[in-house]
Amino acid sequence: LMMSQKADIRVFGCSDTGAEDMYGLDGEEKEYIDFKKKEAVDAQPKFFVDHVHYPGHYEQAVGDLATCRQNLGVSRRAYKNPPPELETPHCTIYPRDDVQLDVENRLICHVSGFFPAPVSVYWTRNEQNVTEGTSINIPNPSKDGTFTQISTLKFTPQQGDIYSCTVQHPALEQPLTRVWDVQQDQPGIGPAVFCGLGLTVGLLGVATGTFFLIKGNECS
Repeated sequence: LMMSQKADIRVFGCSDTGAEDMYGLDGEEKEYIDFKKKEAVDAQPKFFVDHVHYPGHYEQAVGDLATCRQNLGVSRRAYKNPPPELETPHCTIYPRDDVQLDVENRLICHVSGFFPAPVSVYWTRNEQNVTEGTSINIPNPSKDGTFTQISTLKFTPQQGDIYSCTVQHPALEQPLTRVWDVQQDQPGIGPAVFCGLGLTVGLLGVATGTFFLIKGNECS
């Protein structure tokens, strides 16, 4: 009998201008609140047969937001509005799938290790800003107290295209940018060279063996 432990969590936080509310399981989002659209959003993959839902999640989030902002004001007065501790984000960019020209794919901008949440992520293609086809999840807490966020860009690779994701966060003195370019490698000469070399060595081996066989026959 094998047992597995799952970490089912709810993350809620607020500031003067925004808020985040998310249910998750083992670091993956299940449902989050879109406060601008005033609704709960199912973040589970479409291929899941049974999606987990949280009835009344949005209404609960609205009530918790009012309480959170009230507590925020009390904490500021009590602690004399201390400056927040800052942790600098780390960022990597990579494609979701193996790259094939003219085949739709997704670029992933993985941002981790930052505090406080959230970060802002911006995409460019050939130095032109891109907004269509972009998405970003809500901040996910890590065990060390920092956060992780993932932004994606839906794109179709074209030879020579250059993409970038730029991260903005209070801990950064200047925005953090990572660049990825479309490279469709051409077949190299390496396999042919090694094949030719192997054939040459093989022929030399046959010739040498024949030579010793003839010399042996002459001596006998």
